[in-house]
Order: sequence, then C-alpha cells, then structure tokens
Amino acid sequence: MAFRLPLPDPLPARGWKVKIRDLERNEPPHVTILRKQRAWRFALRTRTFLDEVPDPKDVPEEIVTEILRQLDVLCREWDAMYPENPIESREDDDD
Repeated sequence: MAFRLPLPDPLPARGWKVKIRDLERNEPPHVTILRKQRAWRFALRTRTFLDEVPDPKDVPEEIVTEILRQLDVLCREWDAMYPENPIESREDDDD
C-alpha cells in the first residue's frame, strides 16, 4: 500500500501530494511529488530530483523542505515497503 506524507497547509489545498508509490521496488528509493497530472521523483539517497522533466524548479521549496524534514520517516517507510532495496545500499555496508 502506498504511503502518503502529510503536508502542512496550504500545500494540500493547492493540490500538492508526496507519496511513496506501490510497485517501485526496482527503482532508486524516492518519493513522488504530485500535482494534478504532473509528477516529480525525489531521490531519498542523494536528495536530488531524478528527472529533468517536469522541471524541478516548479516544485515549491516548502515541499522539498518538508521532505528533508521528514526524511527519517520517509526512509523507514521505504525500507518497510521495499526491504530488498533499502535506502542504505548493501555496498555502503562493505566500507
């Protein structure tokens, strides 16, 4: 089941959502930022946008700030949903 990050007002009223979607286990760990028909993927490992289109500059800074503020929650949720693709990669453990 998808995880939806609660966002502070007025972001939800303006149509913004942040989710960890189902069936994304083979992709780099990320959250999807949604507004209407547009979607941006934000990587949980690198804390960067994964795509150039749509333009990441269209995402309000408050969204990115909230993702970073709730990063621990998002990482725990991703790891619970996709234990075979954890945030901390297995290669990192070999150092």
